[in-house]
Amino acid sequence: MSTPRRRHRTSPSAVPPAALGARLLAFAVVALLVWGTTPNAHAFPGGSRQQVLDYLRALTGSGIVSGQHNKEPAAGPGQYTQQVKDVTGQYPGLWGGDLMFRAEDVANRQRVVDQAKTEWANGSLVTLTWHVCPPTTGSSCEFDGGVKSRITDAQFAQVVTAGTALNTAWKRRLDEAVPYLQQLKAAGVPVLFRPLHEMNETWNWWGHRPGPDGGARLYRITRDHLAAKGLDNLVWVWNVQDNPEGRWADYYPGDAYVDVVSLDVWYKNHPSASDYRQMQDIARGKPIALAEMGKVPDSALLGSQTRWAYFMIWSEQLRGNNTNAEIQAAYFHPRVLNQGEVRLPAAGGTSPAPRTGPITGPAGKCADVAGCGTADGAPVRPWSCNGGGAQQWRYDTSTRSLRDPQSGRCPDVTGHDPADRTRSQVWNRTGNANQRWTPPTT
Repeated sequence: MSTPRRRHRTSPSAVPPAALGARLLAFAVVALLVWGTTPNAHAFPGGSRQQVLDYLRALTGSGIVSGQHNKEPAAGPGQYTQQVKDVTGQYPGLWGGDLMFRAEDVANRQRVVDQAKTEWANGSLVTLTWHVCPPTTGSSCEFDGGVKSRITDAQFAQVVTAGTALNTAWKRRLDEAVPYLQQLKAAGVPVLFRPLHEMNETWNWWGHRPGPDGGARLYRITRDHLAAKGLDNLVWVWNVQDNPEGRWADYYPGDAYVDVVSLDVWYKNHPSASDYRQMQDIARGKPIALAEMGKVPDSALLGSQTRWAYFMIWSEQLRGNNTNAEIQAAYFHPRVLNQGEVRLPAAGGTSPAPRTGPITGPAGKCADVAGCGTADGAPVRPWSCNGGGAQQWRYDTSTRSLRDPQSGRCPDVTGHDPADRTRSQVWNRTGNANQRWTPPTT
């Protein structure tokens, strides 16, 4: 939350393709037997920050994790992710929460932490923001006059100078979050931690102080202090807003202090090509992310700016700034990964690369999309193998999805009908049961 811009499918049941259906399941099983298997579990075990970083690095350029922020009240830390489920039938692959600032929300931080544990256990990544009160005030404050305020240059200089009263007060403020972050560490929950966000803006007390002794120095102090508390489960996310003033690198604390470079997009609906280049120039190979957006990504953005690792929609903007159709289009896009599709690599390893090839079945026939169709409802049938594009299928071991690379669509059992001889088709990815092809486990 920062600027005034933010206030504090199922497939149809009757598309009758003119082709075989039930054999597609056999084709899929044969393919998975040949290509290898992955566990059939959606939940995450305990993980490490390195696994999350390895996943985001491996994902870059091939997919993007969907995300949803949940702002105050802390008593309802899953209210906006539930709205995603209501609209799309799916939960986001990234849950966002906040350690917050008002007295009633500070008192309810345990609810936020408990929700983070639940989201991780259900198969979503976890990110936390902190709209933190200035060290010149108490532990809680109002947004206006508290988080949204200015401290003097002399006060800020004290905050970033070791041994001063305000520097000590800042470290004590950080200590208030430590027990909650330690709980997440003990539960095996890595956290994409985004403190001091939008540090190039003027709305917050820590913001718009470029140079090595400004916001960048405060960020370094913050990381050093929390690292000394043993919080090695934090993935450090550095963040600026798409302010046209530019010069975002003037706020960068250095490669040793940043794991993920992120942008909040509020001056326009989507990041420009220039924004995209500037973030990559700062990141120099680190994962980049869209940490706050009001408008869901559309197909043009998802197709042209492919290196964003995740996006997160801001709380009430989900339905206040997007139609249901726009939300569904984003969540059903072939590149977007939702809860249950995020697959962390094994400790010290990397996610297996997706594999593409034909799916062969009885009598040596191949699964074939009739007429090379790319539209919803195109029939899937057995056909003599010819090596053509209509017979290529992509199995992604990190998402457990089977898709037609030409269209990005999935094999779909028409009308969710479980009966033998039910016909199959390709359809936009929905994540519903009639598109889930479970690999063998042995």
